[in-house]
Amino acid sequence: MTERNIPVTEDELHAYVDGELPAERRGDVEAWLATHPADAERVQSWRAMAEALHLRYDSVVNEPVPRQLELERLVRQPRRWIYGSVAAALAAFVAGGGVGWVVRGATSKPSPVQNFMLDALDAHRLYVVEVRHPVEVPGSERAHLQAWLTKRCGREVRAPELASAGLKLVGGRLLPGPSGPASFLMYESASGERFTVYAAKASTETAHMRYTTMDDEGAMFWADRGVGYVVSGGNDRERLAQVARAVYDQVEKSGG
Repeated sequence: MTERNIPVTEDELHAYVDGELPAERRGDVEAWLATHPADAERVQSWRAMAEALHLRYDSVVNEPVPRQLELERLVRQPRRWIYGSVAAALAAFVAGGGVGWVVRGATSKPSPVQNFMLDALDAHRLYVVEVRHPVEVPGSERAHLQAWLTKRCGREVRAPELASAGLKLVGGRLLPGPSGPASFLMYESASGERFTVYAAKASTETAHMRYTTMDDEGAMFWADRGVGYVVSGGNDRERLAQVARAVYDQVEKSGG
């Protein structure tokens, strides 16, 4: 088998985007991308994200995190009080009071919450563009998906019913999380917009509400009873808040 016939690996795609691919292999990768549109979309997404991060954050990479970006710090309180605070935080996001801040390297020591959100956004951006293989287990096998993720994650995992938000379950997959397995669920509307729900065990015992944007994607985070949740979607803050609220309502109702 000649080198030109060797399939392109994911590591080579990353090296191509980073400008670190050996010159003798570059033509092969470009030929591969010309005949593999799914990989071409991934490369385009990675390149756009890298360019956006450099453009947006290079000038402030060493600045401290502004105090006003600590959007909401909810101390452990009775369940009813926490629910009201989460709802209030979502309302604040919709009103435009939430400012996004989260990027690797933006501080000398990123917080666990920042890293958690970045892991979720990385997964969202990677899989939301997939056409043929966006998930491991399809939504048509909801019961199997829930049982499998529950067993592997060591906690009850239920896929929320988001028909009220105009979304249907595409399916889900198992991902590595910050301190163990993470569940990853994907939803899609009739128009093709996609949202994902990433959940994993979190070290914090307080419920934080955080909002961030990265390029053309937004995400909302909260943590409750030792589990962190991130709902990721487009940059329409009102729409994202609607979906996050629907997910939160069902997580609250199911008890986790």
